[in-house]
Amino acid sequence: MENIENLVAEQEKKLAGQFSKINEIELENSRRVLEAFRKYQVTESDFSSTTGYGYNDLGREKIEKIFAEVLGAEKALVRSQFISGSHALTVALFGLLRPGDMLLSISGKPYDTLDEVIGIKENPSSLASFGICYEQIDLVNDSFNEEEILEFVSQHKVKVIEIQRSKGYSTRKSLSNQKLESIIQKIKKVDSDVIIMVDNCYCEFVDIISPLDVGADIIVGSLIKNLGGGIAPNGAYIAGRSELVDLCAERLTLPGEGAEVGPTLGINKQILQGIFMAPSVVASALKVAVLTAQTMETLGYEVEPSAFEERVDIVQNIIFHNKDKLISFTRGIQKASPIDSFALVEAWDMPGYTDQVVMASGSFTQGSSIELSCDGPIREPYIAYMQGSLTYSYGRLGLISAIKYLNGEK
Repeated sequence: MENIENLVAEQEKKLAGQFSKINEIELENSRRVLEAFRKYQVTESDFSSTTGYGYNDLGREKIEKIFAEVLGAEKALVRSQFISGSHALTVALFGLLRPGDMLLSISGKPYDTLDEVIGIKENPSSLASFGICYEQIDLVNDSFNEEEILEFVSQHKVKVIEIQRSKGYSTRKSLSNQKLESIIQKIKKVDSDVIIMVDNCYCEFVDIISPLDVGADIIVGSLIKNLGGGIAPNGAYIAGRSELVDLCAERLTLPGEGAEVGPTLGINKQILQGIFMAPSVVASALKVAVLTAQTMETLGYEVEPSAFEERVDIVQNIIFHNKDKLISFTRGIQKASPIDSFALVEAWDMPGYTDQVVMASGSFTQGSSIELSCDGPIREPYIAYMQGSLTYSYGRLGLISAIKYLNGEK
């Protein structure tokens, strides 16, 4: 234990510059959140609950104005009725696309949970079953294939272009706002009508700008990831151009009522506290990711990104090239969790995934990815995807536990 502690302490000293950069981003994002709270004059009465239809929920309306302000959107839909980020993405896709339309992914195949939504894997409720065409263009050297994308858009009428910023369970790098800005500007010159939709999960508050600031039309994210701050118990958001958010709202609820309905059932306070704390929590998660990258690389493991690379999301990859090591590392994270620390992590057939998945998530909110968690599919090259941590100290302890377990200290 002492040797591992010393090793981690030594790596921390090398990371002072990286931690300072993260602190600067945290401060700027905190300022933006605080200004939004002040602008919309949040008061204790906004914590009140609505039931039934959820008419006239003033707290819900302020929450959505705050999210829109912070994300640079005309409008936002922030609801506990979304059960996950994947659900919000599904609502957005079904809200924006109609039979005969074309969906194009320009960041390769989206996350596994959208396979049956799109129709990559057959499902009678998929977009494909409604006559919506899907095409994808893979990244080249972790960047957009500009030539192929622009040629495709010039030759086909594409309704929605989907970009997934975070890597998901792939081996590619995550995509920065700078890369998004470049390709979006070029696409819009070819077809100004195409809707650019960005899956922003894991990426919020890692930077001081949003994809909407660089030309995206609509973005989607989960509240049990970054913007929930580890406090929101569920939910997700859709934000962007007003008319597009309205279409999504009418798909979540029903045409004619849209965002005007939806009871909050007492969740307003938690959502408000969550986004208020989110800049600090995301900063903690980033510091844990940087420390993990530096320490694991020092121990001889491949990592992505490295400790000194630009950060786009809170996800840290450790590439083990060994199934048993992947499982052992994950078990060490579970052992250092506040909930179910005694549980022995096993690979299992998780709904929505092709391969078995090993997952440590001893979190207060089931499946929360902003709390310290670690998971990965049981397939080559056996990558652990580690993310989150409500505080830096808890994440540091989790990393030490994972290394111990990896070294056979149970």
